[in-house]
Amino acid sequence: MSQHAGLTEERWASFGIDQQILMVGNEMSRTSRSLDSGRMDAARRGYERILNLTDLTVSCARRPSLRRELLRWRDVVARQYVDEEPDPLTHRVAFRALLQLTPAAAKQIPLLAGV
Repeated sequence: MSQHAGLTEERWASFGIDQQILMVGNEMSRTSRSLDSGRMDAARRGYERILNLTDLTVSCARRPSLRRELLRWRDVVARQYVDEEPDPLTHRVAFRALLQLTPAAAKQIPLLAGV
């Protein structure tokens, strides 16, 4: 997980929640492409990055309701990570749910095919 290995909680907290959710969404998008092309090793690495960024987001979340929803969402992604064959439909539903967490991120939903 070298891509985000040096990312500290302090640095992550310097981004607003909209930016944090959108950056997790970027990883979800990359992982979507890996799933669609059958590259399960790349998808698994993507889920590792997603979980790492989600953990950082949870640790920075000030609103208990947002933290609770992020933790529920994280459970779905963690299940995808441990499944031998992650389900592309579950991934798309989780991606859409992530983007619905903030108004700025929700604006991206119409721009994404299959989400």
